[in-house]
Amino acid sequence: MIKASTLAFMLCLACPPLLAGEPVLRLSTTTSTDNSGLLAWLLPPFEAKTGHKVHVIAVGSGKALELAKNGDVDLTLVHARAAEDRFVAEGHGVGRRDVMYNDFVLACPPSDKADIKGGSDIVAALRKLASSEVRFVSRGDNSGTDQMEKSYWKIAGVRPPSARYLSAGLGMGEVLSMAAELQACTLSDRATYATYKDRTGLAILVQGDPRMFNPYGIIAVNPARHPGINAQGARQLIEWITSAEGQARIAAFRPNGQQLFFPSVQK
Repeated sequence: MIKASTLAFMLCLACPPLLAGEPVLRLSTTTSTDNSGLLAWLLPPFEAKTGHKVHVIAVGSGKALELAKNGDVDLTLVHARAAEDRFVAEGHGVGRRDVMYNDFVLACPPSDKADIKGGSDIVAALRKLASSEVRFVSRGDNSGTDQMEKSYWKIAGVRPPSARYLSAGLGMGEVLSMAAELQACTLSDRATYATYKDRTGLAILVQGDPRMFNPYGIIAVNPARHPGINAQGARQLIEWITSAEGQARIAAFRPNGQQLFFPSVQK
């Protein structure tokens, strides 16, 4: 298994070179914020305003929090609320703030061989899926999506047999592509699903269950644990992304006219 510090180094080999004197800010985050194109839209105004260059490491929420725990990044933007709360309670992070939200969807081939289309009860749908012959592709990477999916199966009290339950260990975009190739279902955040919809042909069969609510939070790494981090830059990004300007920028991200993330900070 690759250590978090090694992972951070490997991923940052692809980071663009810094200009002389340009301060860097290291952000670990989920594949959904990166795959959807949100960060490419959201971060440039912050960089122009502050002079910081944000280096993004996009992995599952579990790995993103692990990188932050080890001090390999300065802050983290994830969607795994229970894990975020533990991260702060254990002293690894400070000042968690709500940023935005969207929801999860159950994406499947439009043929709907499990006959679950149109439902709004994710647990009932998964029980029906488990008793069908349809395969299911899991992220299997301890991401926020993976943790949520596992919680649904636990509530359902059943899961497809191993021959029909595939643990990919991949990011959301890759899992959606894999599900399309295998004519399988998968749980996805809405933003990545929308980004990959045309290339996969998958359809949303279940949505709207309150249990599918998907909040995102941003947390600075605790400088008392890792004195070498860019604590000032982390605070600046947190303040900016939760400011009226940052929240408006999130709301304005509408590829193909569809809003994929909704700001969480109340006016």
